[in-house]
Amino acid sequence: MVGRVADEVVLSDEEHIFLEAQVRRHKAARSLSDRHRMILLCAEGLQSKEVAERLDVHEHTVGKWRGRFVQDRIEGLTDEYQPGAHAQCRI
Repeated sequence: MVGRVADEVVLSDEEHIFLEAQVRRHKAARSLSDRHRMILLCAEGLQSKEVAERLDVHEHTVGKWRGRFVQDRIEGLTDEYQPGAHAQCRI
């Protein structure tokens, strides 16, 4: 049985340079840095399962960010706004 075929990640030179720079930034949030690292590994041709094993994350997480990158490029790697997610508690 064959699973779903992962979206192919092809980076432009500018995207590759940007992602590499973001991975090396010391002040970048770890979650965002991990997403950049995932995309770089996906662009090397690795399957989501292989990337997940290398980065110690679930393969569904890799698939999620791979898909968002393919659809929205670098802008797809940021967190989406979730209305009501940070509602303030009233006293």
